[in-house]
Amino acid sequence: MSTAPGEKKRQILEAIAAMLENPAGEKITTAALAARLDVSEAALYRHFPSKARMFEGLIEFIENAILGVVGQIAAEEESGLKQVELMMAAVLRFAVKNRGLARILVGDALVHEHPRLIARINQFYERLEASLKQALKIAIAQGALPAEREAAAQADLLVCHLQGRLLRFVKSGFQDDPLALWPVQKPLLLGQ
Repeated sequence: MSTAPGEKKRQILEAIAAMLENPAGEKITTAALAARLDVSEAALYRHFPSKARMFEGLIEFIENAILGVVGQIAAEEESGLKQVELMMAAVLRFAVKNRGLARILVGDALVHEHPRLIARINQFYERLEASLKQALKIAIAQGALPAEREAAAQADLLVCHLQGRLLRFVKSGFQDDPLALWPVQKPLLLGQ
């Protein structure tokens, strides 16, 4: 019985994500991945030319999932301030639901991998920051934030907050819920 095209790739990526949920943060090896899937390492390489490409597949999933939601929020929500709140909460919720992928978002799982993977995660954060900056500019134009507010600096602060919350979540073995203090931190971060 053969699997549909792309199904095996999806299974490989899901297996890596599940392995990354181990709070001990052990390095993912192709041997361990192959054993988990009950296939040979050669079978893995039939679907991905390298382990780095496997991680790129996960990063692409993260980008599509989070930035897709961010784009949808920007398109559907008129309030710039509400856009910022929803975008921030979306990233935090994604990490809680996808603990293994949270390790990729903080770079923890990429430490001994190809440097281009860290560059790709950094690019993801740059794109997220640009979306937050645009939403902040809308909020300023709408009068929801003071006219003298520096949107670029605040967007940077928000991304730093996200990265810090995600890092604490990962380093706590997924115990420190990044959403727990969000209702209290939100007005502090937005300077309301």
